[in-house]
Amino acid sequence: MDLNKVSLIGNVAREPETKTLTSGKSVTKVTLATNQTWKDAKSGEKKSKADFHNVVGWNRLGQNMAKYLKKGDKVYFEGRINNRSWEDKEGKKKYFTDIVANSMIMLGGSGKKEELEKRAEKAEIVEETPARDEEMPF
Repeated sequence: MDLNKVSLIGNVAREPETKTLTSGKSVTKVTLATNQTWKDAKSGEKKSKADFHNVVGWNRLGQNMAKYLKKGDKVYFEGRINNRSWEDKEGKKKYFTDIVANSMIMLGGSGKKEELEKRAEKAEIVEETPARDEEMPF
């Protein structure tokens, strides 16, 4: 049995970016920052590190990501890891990893409480099967 599943909770680091393909399908990408903190064993100093993840949502989920997410919002994504590779103009192989989301839950954000509540009431939890990887425009 194989499993490719990821769950992330973090903050939206950039405004969502949406593209519409010639097929009419839409895809939205957000950058999600996840933070970890720890205490240095030698110095006892508190340290932190941020990791950035490219999260992609297709069709209706992507439309909701674009419509309701703003920079700074806390959000939960569930999906799968997708690795792609290509050759650049100089013939060097390049690699890219993103998370193809199949569900999202808005957890809060950087805005006023009333605005967040309105956005959360309108947002839906959407689960869907993404399009094929070769259709990925990012």
